Amino acid sequence: MGVSMREVAAAASVSVGTVSNVLNSPDKVAPATVIRVQAAIEALGFVRNDAARQLRAGRSRCVGLVVLDVGNPFFTDIARAAERRAGDHDLTVLLGTSDDDERREHAYIDAFDEQRVYGLLVSPIGDDLGRLDLLRRRGTPVILVDRDADGTPFDSVAVDDIAGGRLAVSHLCSIGRRQIAYVGGPAGLRQVADRRRGAEQAVAEVDGASLEVVETSALSVLAGREVGESLQRRSPAARPDAVFCANDLVAIGVLQAFTMLGGDVRVPDDIALIGYDDIDFAGSAVVPLSSVRQPTSLIGATAVELLISAATESPQRHRPSNPVFQPELVARASTLG
Repeated sequence: MGVSMREVAAAASVSVGTVSNVLNSPDKVAPATVIRVQAAIEALGFVRNDAARQLRAGRSRCVGLVVLDVGNPFFTDIARAAERRAGDHDLTVLLGTSDDDERREHAYIDAFDEQRVYGLLVSPIGDDLGRLDLLRRRGTPVILVDRDADGTPFDSVAVDDIAGGRLAVSHLCSIGRRQIAYVGGPAGLRQVADRRRGAEQAVAEVDGASLEVVETSALSVLAGREVGESLQRRSPAARPDAVFCANDLVAIGVLQAFTMLGGDVRVPDDIALIGYDDIDFAGSAVVPLSSVRQPTSLIGATAVELLISAATESPQRHRPSNPVFQPELVARASTLG
């Protein structure tokens, strides 16, 4: 049997209400009393019953965060920024990764719902948001992360991926490349599709430019390496002269195939290479990788702020907010030599 608040109160010679205030609103209690109660808590080994507190409040102090791939530093950076901002508001972030699997995504959504989380931050896999809308209508704030939800009932924070795709391919065309390959997938991911659309728009504006689409099953280093190896097996005349990858992990895999596995492709002399996200590894690759930078810290922090706003406003007065940030081109040796 655990130690009760009543026992803590008796040991500190205060009321149960004072113990509760020390735990939840210490600014309402005299500093000397706070010290005395904290000493009693430590001496008795009292552990707060958060489940009971959650039932009374109707909502926990935990925020659920579901990302596509926690192994991708892009999402890791978003999670860290969200965790820092949540901590400023006495909230804790619980992280789950869907691994681009809708069943896993649904399982995490259901688990966080059962835990009565304060709110949910999620990078959804597909366009069917029905499960998330049901959660929202039951009173749990839901913020879409790395997805523009303008025109829907959801708050969201995103980056203009169409503009990012245009940036990448316009840069490749500006250095004289015309036979461009776009590498990434699955194609059903909104981010992959939007970056491709931007690439197509950029190619359409340049005479003689073309875009070959090479779909991958995942946005991983291994998937990129497989594509790089397949490009190496082509004759030099059949290869593209530039490759735009849907994220930096894919680009790093392509680069490994070209430079570290006995290949004969020189970057950028034979094939210029650019990624997306500008993760920390990009700048320290064997050939520093050009990339399209996303403001990960701003995305994570803004998502938490939107969540708090949605949680504290009445549903009748809340109006969804959908900020969209602009990406930035970071050109390095993989395109500039």
